[in-house]
Amino acid sequence: MATDDRMGTNDGEKFTGHGPEWKDAGLSADEARTATAWVEQRVDKRSMLTNKDRVEDVRDIMWQLEKDGEIVVHRVADSHDPVTVKTLYGWDKTIPTRRLWHHKSCGQCGNIPGYPTSLLWLMNKMDIEYLDETDQTSCTAWNYHGSGIGNLESLVAVFLRNFHQAYVSSRAQGLPDGHFYPLVHCGTSFGNYKEVRGYLLRSPELRARVTEILGKLGRLVDGKLLVPEEIVHYSEWVHVMRNAIANHQEFDCADVRATIHPACHVYKMVPEDAIYDDEILDGNRLAVSTGLMESLGCQVIDYSTWYDCCGFGFRHIIAEREFTRSFAIDRKVRVAVEEARADIMVGHDTGCITTLDKNQWISQAAGKEVALPILADCQFAALVCGAHPYKIVQSHWHASPVETLMEKLGIDWRAKKAEFEAYLKDIEAGRQETLYDPRLMITSGPGFKPIERIEKSDAQ
Repeated sequence: MATDDRMGTNDGEKFTGHGPEWKDAGLSADEARTATAWVEQRVDKRSMLTNKDRVEDVRDIMWQLEKDGEIVVHRVADSHDPVTVKTLYGWDKTIPTRRLWHHKSCGQCGNIPGYPTSLLWLMNKMDIEYLDETDQTSCTAWNYHGSGIGNLESLVAVFLRNFHQAYVSSRAQGLPDGHFYPLVHCGTSFGNYKEVRGYLLRSPELRARVTEILGKLGRLVDGKLLVPEEIVHYSEWVHVMRNAIANHQEFDCADVRATIHPACHVYKMVPEDAIYDDEILDGNRLAVSTGLMESLGCQVIDYSTWYDCCGFGFRHIIAEREFTRSFAIDRKVRVAVEEARADIMVGHDTGCITTLDKNQWISQAAGKEVALPILADCQFAALVCGAHPYKIVQSHWHASPVETLMEKLGIDWRAKKAEFEAYLKDIEAGRQETLYDPRLMITSGPGFKPIERIEKSDAQ
């Protein structure tokens, strides 16, 4: 489409991407297939990302800034029991596997509570040391991507403030700074933090402005900004721990046909940081989630629209909600059901799981019903490792039917539901259970009381 200098159409109409200017492209079925084939040919082989000059690794800038005395780097230490993986360009990325600080997700806690509880349950099952505290904030990227009124200084300041808290949170237990390493739950936060870290490292002016802000908050280390060596997403932890997770598997997944939805903010945003493995789909797709499902013995089934966004798109869900709903159903869920005959679609991001799961009712309203269980990778992993489908995985929060999947796995969901209903009566009576020692949750501020190091035997 020809445009003028103000992004209008050639007849002067302003094109914003929303509203009445949306027009059917009028592609025939063959033309539409040709357009899709271009994506398959180009993106499957990663030529869009790799057939170009080497992308600058911002970590090289980071090490130089630390050497020059401008910043302090929070390293992934040997005490974090790290695993090294390869990213898109074959670069090394270091993933900590224990002593983790959970950077929670506002969308998960509000819409998909079984998402974080499944992850914590897996860590408990595997005896992983972690800290799940209250002294953190939203990343605020929803505002940035959804409304466009956020500003870079605030995004960077929130990023560094949260990661500084991860660095010092261990003081509450009398442990040295840096004992815990941050693990980001949300793909939006993950992508946003990587993007703004790049801006920060490349811009002296931005570093100066943010240093002033964090100085007022008491969030500097020796008067310097604290920058993480790696920004790590929970799905990366699940990926490197996939074989250890499979050791706890209780249900056979051999008959489960799984499709994967890779999240845009996880692998399209700062793509050079995303994990690829030559042994997983020949290295042509993002390795996280797929690697886990293969380790659990599932049949991972390809489908033609794997590359598509879930439809969430931030502004789409706000300004063109019907576009989001129709895209999620007709470009993702329906294709997975009809083309791949999938039993489940697995993802690794808050917005994606919410969009693909919560909008399935629209297909029924339109008279073209389609239903597919949508779970995060850690939810599925917890489920097949014996986690309670309602108390832990909390499948009752999902709009899509998960019962058919549980039946295929051999889980008696009716009995589990009865157990859960009895459990709710215990909660009403004040007899509650926790996944986590509540004494560790408050590490500063009102209500904080310094505590001695809590050993596992004391925390039960």
